[in-house]
Amino acid sequence: MKRWLPVIVFFILVGFFAKGLFLNPREVPSPFIGKPAPAFTLPLVGNEAQSFSPSDMRGKVWLMNVWAPWCVSCRQEHPVLMSLARGQSVPIIGLNWKDKDREAAMLLSTQGSPYYAVPDDLSGKVGIDYGVTGTPETYVIDRQGIVRMKHVGPIDMDVWKKKIEPKLKELGA
Repeated sequence: MKRWLPVIVFFILVGFFAKGLFLNPREVPSPFIGKPAPAFTLPLVGNEAQSFSPSDMRGKVWLMNVWAPWCVSCRQEHPVLMSLARGQSVPIIGLNWKDKDREAAMLLSTQGSPYYAVPDDLSGKVGIDYGVTGTPETYVIDRQGIVRMKHVGPIDMDVWKKKIEPKLKELGA
């Protein structure tokens, strides 16, 4: 039996690897689902005298969209976010992540801002606290400040209709 043990372990590992081939890389599990959104207070882009904290949104269902001016996918998703903001379905907070060249304020003034507020995470620490692996990433946060969903990648209308909008309806937004 001992000589079969390495063969058995090998086939178990092959099974795990094979299963991984069929997983969606955009469906990154988040340890924050069902837990309170990490707290932070950051200055706002273009107005450092004001700040934003998730506690400011208590009692509201909202989205936190982690983006950066240098992110190509974020620029692709921007028109969709603008359209959603015009519809005023849910407040969108735009966490400006690692904007070392300080381009966010100018970009938002020329392209328009879909965001209710744009906290400035220059160091990237808040992104790390949320488990951000890249931009864009979007979190759905409920009225009690609990993270209910995470979407990795740009939001398009298909993602909005099939994934985010149903979650918002479920939460009563």
